[in-house]
Amino acid sequence: MGSIGITELVIVLVIVLLVFGPGRLGSIGSALGKGIRNFRSSLEGDDSSDDNDENKGSGGTEFRAPKN
Repeated sequence: MGSIGITELVIVLVIVLLVFGPGRLGSIGSALGKGIRNFRSSLEGDDSSDDNDENKGSGGTEFRAPKN
């Protein structure tokens, strides 16, 4: 008990196909892949998309000491 077999996966895929349809299933898969890719790049620290150093970090909640 607790293990997922091939039969269960096929049943779930058929239900998903019936609910969303073949046209929308491609866009859902694309969005899911894009989300996973963004998540992995954030874990690796890939900040190449941020051009401004002030936008990097934890949403601007980090306090910096003033420069003297």
